[in-house]
Formats: sequence, structure tokens, C-alpha cells
Amino acid sequence: MAGKVRRPNKPVSGEKRKNLLASLGLKTVDYKDTNTLRVFISDRGKIRSRRVTGLTVQQQRQVATAIKNAREVALLPYPATTRS
Repeated sequence: MAGKVRRPNKPVSGEKRKNLLASLGLKTVDYKDTNTLRVFISDRGKIRSRRVTGLTVQQQRQVATAIKNAREVALLPYPATTRS
């Protein structure tokens, strides 16, 4: 094992992860803003974790609630289920 391989999206230790909501210039999340919410959803329709998004706990809760509300109103898809 020669050394650690740096992953492009992972910050170096001690480096602060970028907050996606702050970079988008948003203070609150609206369930009707599907383009913004799609940033926080994976290709399979799952909500991305805080580790990936870099959000605070309160922001992650807002995003998760908004995504769930948007799914109820059929603006966003539910997670894909793959059955073999």
C-alpha cells in the first residue's frame, strides 16, 4: 500500500465541506422547487446523506421533508426498487 488515493469529491482532512444550500443561495427549501431538490437526490431516487451534501442537521431535515412532500404531490419520483 503506497499511500492514500485522493478522491476528487472528498475534501482533505481539515478542509471544510462545501454547503450546497449556501452555494445555491438558499435559506429555506420549498417542495415545489424540484430543480433544486433533484441536486439532493441520487440517480435511483434516494435522498443523499449529510456526508455527501455537506448540509447542517436542520438543513438536511428541511430538504428531506421537502423531498417527501414533493413525492406525495408526484413532483419527484420515489426510490427505484430493483427486483431480480
